[in-house]
Amino acid sequence: MAAAPIWIPLLVGLLAGLGATEAQETTQHPLVGRVFVHTLDHETFPHLPEQVAVPPTVPITYHAHLQGHPDLPRWLRYTQRSPHHPGFLYGAPTPEDRGHQVIEVTAYNRDSFDTTQQRLVLLIGDPEGPLLPYQAEFLVSSHDVEEVLPAMPASRFLTALAGLWEPGELQLLNITSALDRGGRVPLPIEGRKEGVYIKVGSASPFSTCLKVVASPDSHARCAQGQPPLLSCYDTLAPHFCVDWCNVSLVDKSVPEPADEVPTPGDGILEHDPFFCPPTEATARDFLTDALVTLLVPLLVALLLTLLLAYVMCCRREGRLKRDLATSDIQMVHHCTIRGNTEELRQMADSREVPRPLSTLPMFNVRTGERLPPQVDSAQVPLILDQH
Repeated sequence: MAAAPIWIPLLVGLLAGLGATEAQETTQHPLVGRVFVHTLDHETFPHLPEQVAVPPTVPITYHAHLQGHPDLPRWLRYTQRSPHHPGFLYGAPTPEDRGHQVIEVTAYNRDSFDTTQQRLVLLIGDPEGPLLPYQAEFLVSSHDVEEVLPAMPASRFLTALAGLWEPGELQLLNITSALDRGGRVPLPIEGRKEGVYIKVGSASPFSTCLKVVASPDSHARCAQGQPPLLSCYDTLAPHFCVDWCNVSLVDKSVPEPADEVPTPGDGILEHDPFFCPPTEATARDFLTDALVTLLVPLLVALLLTLLLAYVMCCRREGRLKRDLATSDIQMVHHCTIRGNTEELRQMADSREVPRPLSTLPMFNVRTGERLPPQVDSAQVPLILDQH
């Protein structure tokens, strides 16, 4: 009971500190169809609630969710390798996500267990400039997703990819971890990475080199375990190891034909010379079929029942016929055995006839010694060792 006055002021102070802490607010402008990356690190959360600078070595974890919801929106993902590494919010908004979204981010100091909050206001709009109808997606197996999210590796990838594309501006459209696309977690061996899919768009057409890599002949060679058809120098190596068997190209410069909307008809089929249904159906009497279906099984079951009853009840031989078929000598022998058996059973039940000496327990043939008369010999076993 003495510890209660100590905890009450601490709890009141903690609640007051949480109520007095104001969440920071940051505004971002993601674009539809373009990759959005927001870094969560010590610079994003520079101070704790006590306005003390956070050392870079302090482990911090983050939790982000859409305001009023327990999770992030479907287009936004969060990743952090460890508490000593920065976290990332990344994704590419779709036209359905256009508008205003608020993301609430909470930072946890794993040493002092202090927390601070930040509101990330996302104003999602349409991109400016020309459209990017030519889109290509590459699988980079030498990197994890958080290694290409910063601006420096992403710009280096675009610069290296420009050597394989027609002259023009390249833009990142989306970055996705290979684990989110069905990839396997790599073994904990040095040099093994999870892999990342990088989607790039441009207003310039694809180069001949990229078309050859994504051709059906190249995919056929990959299916047979052979290297793909790469007709140009790989400018992405050695910084980025691209799996050229997983390159996909999408050309949206030619609009796809709109699906034909089916028009409802009157429900009457058109004249078809190969389909001539009968115009009239003749009347048919199903009484005969019903009687055959029901009566035939019943008649068969009745005949079987009568046959079984005749065999069991009307074909019995009887005792008289059995005795007449048996010889007299066999009958006398059987009756003699039966009479002797009954007589022996009666003698065993009465116990009035004295038992032979050889059947008495503990009878000594050489001395003629018997057990004392007071002992019930019927209860003594023939061999005393059986006790």
